[in-house]
Amino acid sequence: MIMHCKNQKDVRMCIKADMLNENQASEICERGLNFYARILKEPSISHDSPECLTRLGLLRRTTDNRLVAIEPGLAASRLVRPMEAAIGRQQHALDSVRVSIQRAEQVYRDASYREGDIQAARVISGAEIISTTLASAVESCQEELLTAQPGGGRPQELLAKALDSDLPALRRGVRQRTIYQHAVRTHGSTLFYVEQISAAGAEVRTLDEVFDRIIVCDRRIAFVPDPGEQRSQTALAIEHPGLIRYLVKMFEHAWERATPLQYSPGAHRPPLLADEKRRSVLQLMVNGYTDEAIAGRLGMSVRTVATHVRKATEIFNSRSRAQLAYLIAKAGFLDDGIDA
Repeated sequence: MIMHCKNQKDVRMCIKADMLNENQASEICERGLNFYARILKEPSISHDSPECLTRLGLLRRTTDNRLVAIEPGLAASRLVRPMEAAIGRQQHALDSVRVSIQRAEQVYRDASYREGDIQAARVISGAEIISTTLASAVESCQEELLTAQPGGGRPQELLAKALDSDLPALRRGVRQRTIYQHAVRTHGSTLFYVEQISAAGAEVRTLDEVFDRIIVCDRRIAFVPDPGEQRSQTALAIEHPGLIRYLVKMFEHAWERATPLQYSPGAHRPPLLADEKRRSVLQLMVNGYTDEAIAGRLGMSVRTVATHVRKATEIFNSRSRAQLAYLIAKAGFLDDGIDA
């Protein structure tokens, strides 16, 4: 009779289903190798054998109940041929899908570029449809993914979805660059996301202000919010080469001004945070913006803005907002980078 491998380690090594073959080819276990060596030297009539040897075709039982060792090359041909055939069928199916997508792509472009006119943008409506379309675009990226994400830290569920699409893209060799605002430097969920994609090869930088949300895939399609509608419900998909070049140029300009964000779990509060965030707040305050307007532009809460202004008020010992602006200008804090 055929005896199963006894311990858990042998079972894991011995029985490993191959999804391409209904016969479930197995990996050979250590016990199987030892038994195979013994049976080659001393053929047995009634010896129990590990199941992996039978599944791999390395043992056959004769009519007189004798176990016979089969030459590995012969066993391999019996197992490998069906697998190769299955792989060939899968490759053929893959090629067919690629050809079909290419044909559909041509029809899509012909419809978009009728009579020489290039459609500037198409509208995508509905949060779920936008999310699905963006995920499909990222999955199709082959070379470059550019993203700008203003407004501070992102919700954890959105970051989890982003990881699901970004990490496979990075593993495919896609170069990803992302711009956030300085406010994310204390946002735990976003920092965890940054840690994960940075480890996979992405680059992340932060700015005091970001022009607007944008995603560009391989410089062939870009997504931006529809400025005339609800941001989360309507987006524009842009394929006009000229518009994409313009958006990429804006991104590159912002990228050059941005500061690298290199996060590790031990980094609690990067030194840049206090300098850059406070300088950005005070610069807008000096320019006459209210706390609410500053918060909206810099992607932080009104309370955080008020805290920065209050600390600067205490340091400069000012009695009013106007006096604070005067003292900041006099001290040259915004020009010389003196830490407030």
